[in-house]
Amino acid sequence: MNRLDHFESIAQDMLAVARPLARAHFRSALRVEHKHDRSPVTFADRAIEGAMKAVLGRAAPHHGVFGEEDGARGLDERFVWVIDPIDGTKSFVSGVPLFGTLIGLLDRGTPVLGVIDMPIMGETWIGRADGETDLNGAPCRAAAITRLEDAVLFATSPDQFQHADEAAFERLSAACLARRFGGDCYSYGLLASGHIDLILEAGLKPYDFLPVVPVVTAAGGVITDWNGRQLTLGSSGHVLAAATPELHRAALALVAGANEASERV
Repeated sequence: MNRLDHFESIAQDMLAVARPLARAHFRSALRVEHKHDRSPVTFADRAIEGAMKAVLGRAAPHHGVFGEEDGARGLDERFVWVIDPIDGTKSFVSGVPLFGTLIGLLDRGTPVLGVIDMPIMGETWIGRADGETDLNGAPCRAAAITRLEDAVLFATSPDQFQHADEAAFERLSAACLARRFGGDCYSYGLLASGHIDLILEAGLKPYDFLPVVPVVTAAGGVITDWNGRQLTLGSSGHVLAAATPELHRAALALVAGANEASERV
């Protein structure tokens, strides 16, 4: 077993404690609180993150960890885990099954392992920098679409886009075959499996986007910020994912620079 095999095994152990909690609390009577940015959080979010961190504490006590609900520690370590217990909490509290658990592993800041687990859908994508992306153990591949006019574009919500961001999204969506909303992390799995072609997002946090990077890239896709830069812990949260390098370049030409203009407003 090589090192990444071992780390994937740790990720599977985290999923083993996360899934039952997510399923038990889904469509139950949960008290919903709101954080300072008005995003929702529930007991389930905190319980799942706590259980996952307990696994990490036993299996990799010297690794860093950055979780959505309980902050970060050890970010200067070589290996840092990035976890989102419930990506898509708004869907979760609305009874919509399109929420997932995200696990990412950074090696000196570079995502090398990524997991998208959909506990209600029963689908798990695992992407590795040294290999391929699997869906429930079977290899999957992004589509071969290279032209915007043939591409299906997804975004989680139109509410993500403000000021220059909104104009950039409208330019891109007008050039595409179709656009759809919803999905949160599920969209990145669908892109890795060849079902959709483009994703544009704004206002994301590192635990939203770093775990999906290996899932997209190991399936043949491309994922960067809106200026074509590698996604890191310090990225702005503007994310562009595409099925092919050609499609990514075409989309980038329509959105590049918009996020910087928006941040100056």
